[in-house]
Amino acid sequence: MADIMKVMDAAKKIMRQSGNMHQWGEGYPSEAVIRADMEKGGGFVVVDDGKIVGYFAFLQSPEPTYAMIYEGEWLDDVQPYHVVHRIASYPDAHGIFSCMMDYGFSHDSNIRIDTHRDNKIMQHLVTSHGFSYCGIIYLANGDERLAYQKTVSRQSEA
Repeated sequence: MADIMKVMDAAKKIMRQSGNMHQWGEGYPSEAVIRADMEKGGGFVVVDDGKIVGYFAFLQSPEPTYAMIYEGEWLDDVQPYHVVHRIASYPDAHGIFSCMMDYGFSHDSNIRIDTHRDNKIMQHLVTSHGFSYCGIIYLANGDERLAYQKTVSRQSEA
């Protein structure tokens, strides 16, 4: 758990250095949040040369905060989906988001992600990986997040 929390701390530093001063406030994500991801079977690490260099949660729907979307709509609001949360990596680890998305889309063709308005790095990553901006969702505490979704068609087996 300590290695994952080091990745989280590094990600927070990246956020602050890029002008994202409010996302992931003090104490978030906590060890309890990461443990909860793992207990749901949705907490994953990215390992490079035996070292944990990234973390993400890949959780099955429904995501309660996605029930209502404002100023837009989901691309597909019918099919089950997975949601990706708590994406984190070290600043010198490259290709981590692509690795996470490869894993995600190998397990589901419908993925949703949300991010803070100030998180320009994540906004760039999701749009450059083919996600569409869908609108605004609100977290349980009332904080606004920009919501994205990507669906891919599955080729049927011959």
